[in-house]
Amino acid sequence: MTDALKRLSEEGVAIWLDDLSRKRITSGNLAELIDQQHVVGVTTNPTIFQKAISAGDGYEQQLSDLAARKVTVEEAIRMITTADVRDAADILRPVFDATGGKDGRVSIEVDPRLAHNEKATVAEAKQLAWLVDRPNTLIKIPATRAGLPAIASTIGHGISVNVTLIFSLERYRAVMDAYLSGLEKAKERGLDLSKIHSVASFFVSRVDTEIDKRLNGIGTDEAKALRGKAAVANARLAYQAYEEVFSSDRWSALENAGANKQRPLWASTGVKDPAYPDTLYVTELVAPNTVNTMPEATLEATEDHGEITGDTVAGTYEQARADLDALERLGVSYDDVVQVLEDEGVEKFEASWNDLLKSTQAELERLAPTEG
Repeated sequence: MTDALKRLSEEGVAIWLDDLSRKRITSGNLAELIDQQHVVGVTTNPTIFQKAISAGDGYEQQLSDLAARKVTVEEAIRMITTADVRDAADILRPVFDATGGKDGRVSIEVDPRLAHNEKATVAEAKQLAWLVDRPNTLIKIPATRAGLPAIASTIGHGISVNVTLIFSLERYRAVMDAYLSGLEKAKERGLDLSKIHSVASFFVSRVDTEIDKRLNGIGTDEAKALRGKAAVANARLAYQAYEEVFSSDRWSALENAGANKQRPLWASTGVKDPAYPDTLYVTELVAPNTVNTMPEATLEATEDHGEITGDTVAGTYEQARADLDALERLGVSYDDVVQVLEDEGVEKFEASWNDLLKSTQAELERLAPTEG
């Protein structure tokens, strides 16, 4: 057993768990991960909740109560998911207090069907913040075009946000701009900027999955040599963009007013291709003031055999740019790849949400009290 997770934390990488279920909460497993494996945050998404609730462990009593009240399926899902997030937030509260609000965070996503509707997204973000009613909640909003003004507006209301589904460098810059705009609105309203936090979830493994598929289609030695390089290169250039934006004069004015930097969060860090090391998207993306949200298998792999050798992002930007340029020369369009990934990401979360609606509706009907 290495102490790779401790070393990772010492390098400035906050370790968050990309999973949540009621069983994980009630069994004491989440508390154990915090206590023993340096976990300081939790992220959820529609797919995670769909798997947890469909598995059924621990949800029967609440579902039965909701069925007796004849609530709608949408209300039932919100009652169930916000209860889990609230309980996880309470377990993480000591971390939140110890880090001055930086970590100890639990994320919950707006209804993914609202991803292209700015006003509905803001309304949902406010509702979720009110429902969970914990200061260490982050509301997840997808970085779609409609999501950008919704992010700025939500931040402007003093609500902390986890911006999700970021694939492209251009969109990431727009996300950081939306965060700064939101902080400026919050400042105008006289809100305490030090209480507002945000992370920007930059997706990693899916970039390799999509680009490798295209490289395999090209099939040349040059194409094969670029397999497994794009995702890390893309994320490293994102960190370069973060360094630029958060050293600007615009940022300095907000920082002087008490604002917190929006940390890059490496998401989708479970390796999909067994040909690659299972810790690839952890060990190659070590940089100060970042978050890595890991599925449990990646967390365990890092703890078992991850080699943390210090900062692996500084000094890599030239090579990262060269790798992405080489892909363009081979005919792999970066712009097309990132658009496909964003569209697929929204569709996958919508599909999971719809599956969750169906399975929850079936449970409500099964548990509904018979009339009489």
